[in-house]
Amino acid sequence: MSHLLTELAAALRGGAVEVVDLTAPLSEDTPIIGLPPERGQPWAFAREVISNYDEAGPTVYWNNIRLSEHTGTHFDAPVHWLSGKGSQDVSQVPPGRLVGQAAVLDLREQVARDPDFLLRREHVEAWIAEHGPLPENGWLLYRTGWDERAGDPARFLNDRHTPGVAEDCARWLAEQTPLLGIGVETVGTDAGLAGDFEQPYPCHWFFHGAGKYGLTQLRNLGELPPTGAIVIAGPLPIVGGSGSPTRVLALVERHAGT
Repeated sequence: MSHLLTELAAALRGGAVEVVDLTAPLSEDTPIIGLPPERGQPWAFAREVISNYDEAGPTVYWNNIRLSEHTGTHFDAPVHWLSGKGSQDVSQVPPGRLVGQAAVLDLREQVARDPDFLLRREHVEAWIAEHGPLPENGWLLYRTGWDERAGDPARFLNDRHTPGVAEDCARWLAEQTPLLGIGVETVGTDAGLAGDFEQPYPCHWFFHGAGKYGLTQLRNLGELPPTGAIVIAGPLPIVGGSGSPTRVLALVERHAGT
C-alpha cells in the first residue's frame, strides 16, 4: 500500500498542509456580469424556500435556487465560447484536470495604479525567471487585489473597468504554455473592456479554443505561495453545461513559523 495518501492525511490533520478556500460565498448579493440590454441576460442568484421546519416540511429546511452557470466563483468549460464550440462541456472535463499546481502572479501594485491594467507576456516571463517554469497541467492564478472589492457589487464591477490579460499574452498562455487554465479574482477571466479589443475577450477565445479552462471570482490568493500550492476545482457535472458555480480549494504546505 502506498504511504503517500496516508502521509497527506496526516499532514492535513497536523496542519503541515492547510486547505485554503479560494471561493467567494454565493448569495443574493453576489455580483454578476452586466451585458448590453439587447443581449441575453444571466440570472443573479435567487432562492425560494421549499420548507423550513414548517407545514410544508416539518423536519426539513431546503430551497429551490435560480442562477446562471457563470455566477460567483465559477468554472468555464471550453464549450462556453465559440472558439470551443462542440468541445468539452463541464460534465466532460476529465477529473484529473480539476486538480493541478498553481503559479500565483501578484500584480496588485500595477492594478492599484490602473484598474484597466493588462497582464503581458513580459510579466509572466519575469515570474518564470524568478520562480521557474509554469506548471505542467497547472493553473495561472492572477492576483490583482480585486477580491477586496467583493463586498460592494458596484465597486467590484467598476463600470467595466477591471483588469485582465493582453491579447498576445492570452494567446501565448493558451497555445504555447503547459497550463490547463487561468484563474482570476474579477467577474470574468477577461478585462472589463475586453469586448473592445481587436480579438474580443481573448482569454475566453484562446483558452477555450485550446481546450483549456477558466476560474473566476477567486479570493484569498494572498494565502498561497508563488509556487507549490495544489488547486482543486469542483464544478457541478452539468450535462451540456458551459460552466458551473464551483468550490475551489488549495492545498498549501505550511512550514514552522508560517
